[in-house]
Amino acid sequence: MKTPSRHRRGRRTAITLVASAGVAAALLATTIGTSQADEEASASRYRKPTVVLVHGAFADSTSWNGVIEELKDDGYPVVAAANPLRGLSSDATYVKNLLDSIDGPVILAGHSYGGAVITNAATGNPKVKALVYLAGFVPDKGESANELAAKFEGSTLPQAVRTVPINNPDGTQGLDVYIQEQKFHEQFAHDVSRKVTEGMAVTQRPVTLAALDEKSGAPAWKSIPAWVLVADEDLNIPPKAQMFMAERADAHVKEVDASHAVTVSKPDVVADFIEDAARTVR
Repeated sequence: MKTPSRHRRGRRTAITLVASAGVAAALLATTIGTSQADEEASASRYRKPTVVLVHGAFADSTSWNGVIEELKDDGYPVVAAANPLRGLSSDATYVKNLLDSIDGPVILAGHSYGGAVITNAATGNPKVKALVYLAGFVPDKGESANELAAKFEGSTLPQAVRTVPINNPDGTQGLDVYIQEQKFHEQFAHDVSRKVTEGMAVTQRPVTLAALDEKSGAPAWKSIPAWVLVADEDLNIPPKAQMFMAERADAHVKEVDASHAVTVSKPDVVADFIEDAARTVR
């Protein structure tokens, strides 16, 4: 029998090596692809919920700056809504539209009047997994912010505000409500430095009187778990009113020694409280 030449044997060996290398490369690519797909699926499955923050009256989205920094450092996606402060139902619709643009689960947090807004914005929305109220209103159907603030003694807000007449888009007359600049520090944020509150007073966003008087619709907290941070030194919403609303909503409750501006004076406490709610999402 003729023995294959060395040249043919070398060529056959080269072909075999190339084929083997091709198979190995294909296997490696498949392995890497599968691993990457598994990692992406795992990341998607366990990704953190988006935290949506809704400010209240006499404030704007910058009042969340310290909280946002804490949340983002801990890996949470954050969106701070620019609450219009024009009317409860219209403000809730604005936030509801914002929620529709977000993929995945949401933790919805509201400060002050923002609490009334999230109560209405989240109703019937399966994306919202928890409602977090920070010194905020937790109204039931048919209740207004002004009504709840007056339910218990302790609010000095009526003596600290000033009103400005406005023309509404429909041609009717209305009133914008501000806190008097010289009273802002003591009324809204006495545990924040005066240098900071001077800027807050100048840049405060007014709320309409109609928004504070508008009655709430069906409350989302009857079907979505609620978390309430009670500010024990609040002069806008009496602590007793905050506790009453929290207990009625069967909420997870925490008390903190803070003014109404708890998101500014205690951002670490607020962020930790929001994250407590977020950790319940699976």
